[in-house]
Order: sequence, then structure tokens, then C-alpha cells
Amino acid sequence: MTDVSEEHVLVVPSELLRRLGYFQGFARQVDRYLPALFDPAQMSFRPRAAVEHDPGFKQLIPYLIFSHGQGRERRLFRYTRGSGMGEGRLHRKHSVGVGGHISAEDGGEAAGDAFEQGLHREMQEEVIIDTPYRIHCVGLINDDHTPVGQVHLGVVHLVECQLPAVRAREPDLLDSGFRTIGEIMADLTDYETWSSISLRALFGDNA
Repeated sequence: MTDVSEEHVLVVPSELLRRLGYFQGFARQVDRYLPALFDPAQMSFRPRAAVEHDPGFKQLIPYLIFSHGQGRERRLFRYTRGSGMGEGRLHRKHSVGVGGHISAEDGGEAAGDAFEQGLHREMQEEVIIDTPYRIHCVGLINDDHTPVGQVHLGVVHLVECQLPAVRAREPDLLDSGFRTIGEIMADLTDYETWSSISLRALFGDNA
């Protein structure tokens, strides 16, 4: 596993987001943002220790939501973050998103290739999927109201599973399993901010 103190992670300048059209919360217009965010001229790998508290850069984070079923029967994979997971500011929070930093070690000829490879690496490291699935990008999350959000930009992917056959591989994904939309939306109090933002945008009353 990469030493966090030495890891180089994928970032873009925060100013780029402002030029493209600043938003707070969730944006569905992936075609508006992704081509510029994945422009090799804008992407770079920088020391994680340096950018974790530097709002001048946004660390690009794939955020994968596992879903089964449709409409009122839809269920989502949910877990509670254990104390061994990397971001200490999110420990003990419920989450419906799996993902993490894209490292220079993810490889590829371009930073965009590294993002794609890092997305699949994160998925393989954190969960076991025993069902066919499809992945599609559904939006972006920006939350400048929290210290964590000020230095991260989420690229949200919905993973549509044929069966609810996803289970935790990472031991710090606690109390994991599929829950109905109704059960999840009934109380978002203890959910991490990104999950709460995504759930309201994708599955709320006005979604």
C-alpha cells in the first residue's frame, strides 16, 4: 500500500471549476465539466500531504454508488466507515459511495487513463462484486462548506447491478449491505456529506 506521506494524487486547479461554472452541491452536466477536467493540460499529480489542506487544488475522486432494481424497489449498497479508512474526518459516518484518491501509481499514458484505472482499482480493493454490472457517470459533487470538500471534487458513477450481490472486501466497510431507498432516505442525519448530496440529487422527491 502506498505511504500517504509520499503518495502523489491526481488534481486539477480549483480555478478551473470556477471558469467552467461554479456550483455548490451536485451537478448533472457531466458533458460540460468532464472534458475540461480530464484535459491533460489541467491535470497533474501532486504530493497528497501538500494538497490535503490546499484549496487551490481539487483532488479528483471517483465516487461509486452500487444500485439494484428500479423505482420503489431500488436498493443501494450502504456501509459505515471504520476508523481504519483513510480520511479521518469521515470516520463513523454512513456512506453509499465507494472510492478514493487516484494515485500516480495507477499508471496509464495520460492522467485520464490513470483516473479510469484508479476507479477500477478502488472498486476491486473495497468490494467484491458477484453479479454483472454497468457503470455510468451521473454527476459531480462539489462541497466547499466543509474542510474535506474544499480540496476534493467527486465524480459520481452509478453502478447498476443485476443482483444485489456486492459485499465488502475492505474490513473497515462496516455493517455493509443493500438497503431500500425508503429506509436510507428516511434519515440522512449520520451520512457523510457526499452521500447526502448524491442521495438527495439522484433519489430525492424532485429527482
